[in-house]
Amino acid sequence: MSAAQLPQPRDFSRRAFLQAGAAIGATAATAAWTSAEAADPKVLNYLSWPGNADPYLIEAFEKANGVKVRIKEYVGGDQMMAVINQSPPGSFDVVLADAEYMHLLHEADFLEALDPADYPLKDYWPEFQRFPLHWFNGKLYGVMTDFGYLGLSYNTKAFTPKEVASYSALWSEKAKGKVGLFDWYLPSMGSISLANGNRPPFDLDKARFEAMKKKLFTLKPQTSGFYTIADIFSSMTNGRALLVPGIGEWITLGLRLNGVPVDTIIPEEGGLQWTESLSIVKGTPKRDLARKFIQYTTSPEGQVRMATKADNKKSIPSMAGWKLLNETKPKDAEILRMTLKGPNVMDEYKAKKIQFRQLPSKQSIEEWNDVWSQFKSL
Repeated sequence: MSAAQLPQPRDFSRRAFLQAGAAIGATAATAAWTSAEAADPKVLNYLSWPGNADPYLIEAFEKANGVKVRIKEYVGGDQMMAVINQSPPGSFDVVLADAEYMHLLHEADFLEALDPADYPLKDYWPEFQRFPLHWFNGKLYGVMTDFGYLGLSYNTKAFTPKEVASYSALWSEKAKGKVGLFDWYLPSMGSISLANGNRPPFDLDKARFEAMKKKLFTLKPQTSGFYTIADIFSSMTNGRALLVPGIGEWITLGLRLNGVPVDTIIPEEGGLQWTESLSIVKGTPKRDLARKFIQYTTSPEGQVRMATKADNKKSIPSMAGWKLLNETKPKDAEILRMTLKGPNVMDEYKAKKIQFRQLPSKQSIEEWNDVWSQFKSL
């Protein structure tokens, strides 16, 4: 998918962003350290999804640079926006964000422009060397660290791959009362939009948006519940949910390795790509340390660690990382479908089955969230 094919994000003023962040995250915790603590040159302050300060990931960086990485965790891009908005400048040095939130951070002037020559982008798969959601006006603001695909996850004892080859399986008689839904409008509604034939799934005119809404509402009789991440793990384990759209191998792989009969498929209508990336936060006095952290994370060693973290295995964009993974952890490379020969995770991408997960382009976030709330209350 080229940049020209992507729906362009709406123009967000700083004021609109700040108002949205305050409304979304009025109760979100602010940084858990003082300005003096944040300025400590021996500490890298990191705003991230949970688990990314695991010693397995960062210990080598800490030892090499004589520093500590201190993490402030968030769950969901909306909370990330609220936390960074409510924190004084200099509170964070780096932020790991989902790519679809990058333009909000950029429009609010929270990110430093990056020099592409500082990072090993030439080591990346060609499809990811100039990932469009990370560039604005020809300047780079984020470097991809990992990615994955969201499709249709299913219980392999209840459904065959052929039966879940289309999202239409969600409306089957066998699925009645057994469709679990991740309680986040973006991937869940994005999957329904794909099921309705929309490519890209988040760039909908009024008619397509209303049709997607109608399609979504017909799914309510099939639904077993609306789940947090932890609830998805448990519901797929105990069989309360036999099908879950809008999630992927980042959940089912770990369950499967622990003996739970689950798998994920990219249906014929397509899947979504989630993408995480690192950026330098504007106002940090530790730009050099922040740059080194991104360089470490995107190095072959850092990439292998990102891919093989025990509780959340991921796909990585670095071909050099793939090579090192195959040399040092060939079993993991096979499990993660990142082998250098034969089928691998790039196949769906090259087959054009994957659409980027993005924020809606023709409606507001609030409009999509309102539809999701209406659906839940049916």
